[in-house]
Amino acid sequence: MAVPVAFFAVFFAYPVAAIVGRGLKADGVWQFGRFGEVLARPEIRDVLWFTLWQALASTALTLLIALPGAYVFARFDFPGKQVLRAVVTVPFVLPTVVVGTAFLALLGRGGLLDEWWGVRLDTTVWAILLAHVFFNYAVVVRTVGGLWAQLDPRQEEAARVLGASRFTAWRRVTLPALAPAVAAAALMVFLFTFTSFGVVQILGGPGFSTLEVEIYRQTAQLLALPTAAVLTLVQFAAVGAILAVHAWTVRRRERALKLVDPAQTARRPRGAGQWALLGGVLLCVLLLVLLPLAVLVERSLDGSGFAYYRALTSADANSGTFLVAPIEAIGNSLRYALVATLIALVVGGLAAAALTRRAGRLVRGFDALLMLPLGVSAVTVGFGFLITLDKPPLDLRTSWILVPLAQALVGVPFVVRTMLPVLRAVDARLREAAAVLGASPLRAWREVDFPLVRRALLVAAGFAFAVSLGEFGATVFIARPDNPTLPVAVARLLGRSGDLNYGQAMALSTILMLVCAVSLLLLERIRTDRSGEF
Repeated sequence: MAVPVAFFAVFFAYPVAAIVGRGLKADGVWQFGRFGEVLARPEIRDVLWFTLWQALASTALTLLIALPGAYVFARFDFPGKQVLRAVVTVPFVLPTVVVGTAFLALLGRGGLLDEWWGVRLDTTVWAILLAHVFFNYAVVVRTVGGLWAQLDPRQEEAARVLGASRFTAWRRVTLPALAPAVAAAALMVFLFTFTSFGVVQILGGPGFSTLEVEIYRQTAQLLALPTAAVLTLVQFAAVGAILAVHAWTVRRRERALKLVDPAQTARRPRGAGQWALLGGVLLCVLLLVLLPLAVLVERSLDGSGFAYYRALTSADANSGTFLVAPIEAIGNSLRYALVATLIALVVGGLAAAALTRRAGRLVRGFDALLMLPLGVSAVTVGFGFLITLDKPPLDLRTSWILVPLAQALVGVPFVVRTMLPVLRAVDARLREAAAVLGASPLRAWREVDFPLVRRALLVAAGFAFAVSLGEFGATVFIARPDNPTLPVAVARLLGRSGDLNYGQAMALSTILMLVCAVSLLLLERIRTDRSGEF
């Protein structure tokens, strides 16, 4: 546990604490009265209310649309199912900047709806809600659907034999078994939408602001650190409560259910109703997932062939936006993401190993600590890097390593969540047998554990690479102007007027989407658990 704790202490807790301290301390004295001052302001209360209700609305809408998809992927067997499962997961690993850009191409000025019907939904709450459903659809489908596929259907059939109607059998037998998974998925969707940044920044316009967007505005634009510190602590408390409830639902699910092989439960649809349900889900995936991505690609071409892509190679065409040609952002992002993936694998792998060897409240607290970077303001972390890591022995403010360190913070939770179930499944008696035969602990790990967890390690690396590639909140502060990453480059291009800038933003977003999609397809081929559960 020492290495992960040290990593999080230096590169997470210390920068966040420094920002909070600068905002809430005056002449060495804590000014807790600033909480009342900040939270009493009408504009801040409006931000808090919008953050809460849009997260609740996004969660409810996602569950409503995605639960039928979870059932279809769990109970039906149809051609192309594995490929489609990978396709619906692509939005989840896409950078939020790309998600915002895709919906801007669909719903914004000059977008598909604007061209066909003269309707624009950008700068409206509907654009934000639809983008959140697009982003989180896979969370519900794969979390709930993964468990649903493993529930024994004979329990529901027994209730039908005893006289229960189809709905009553589902309500009394299946729904209670699914409730913890539905709750866990809902909490994760709520967490991601509660801390939404890129989607709201691009689609919401100046009229809408979540906590994360407001922290960015107060920090980067107004330099109002007291307000940013208060909002950071409010978000920290809310995220901590969400993660605590999520951990409780996961433990309840692990204890209460008896599961079967998913291959025994899937079958071809039967009857007009089931075929209609399958068709409806496929239509939903087409309109909600594939259409925004297709429009993004179309806008990157926009009748001009590859002109926008060619413009990415020219620094002269972007002299007012970049110090280098935008195409260099691709190489920068790939290098940063590879280093961040290596860091995340080392830190996350050690953390997962520690969690499998020990138990108790300390370990549960350690597990929650590893999840905090998913919910705590990345903007705060990025700005904290700038003001804390500027003195020996950690004078890193001008170093390229800052970007991979920030990206690794987001990748570590995915490594831990991927590796932990597999490590827990390794029989400890195998290690003991190796030790009896004279193997050292290192050799026992190399000969016993590593062959069993190798595929899970590759999956963890793929997820860490994808999320590192798309990290935006912290990177926007610390990426150097001459070494921008892809999400930062997209945001800069969208922030400037002109068709050329817009087209190049679409082209870079398309490139980033394709890299993420290829990563997901490769992950689907090497996954050992075919249940589809995160």
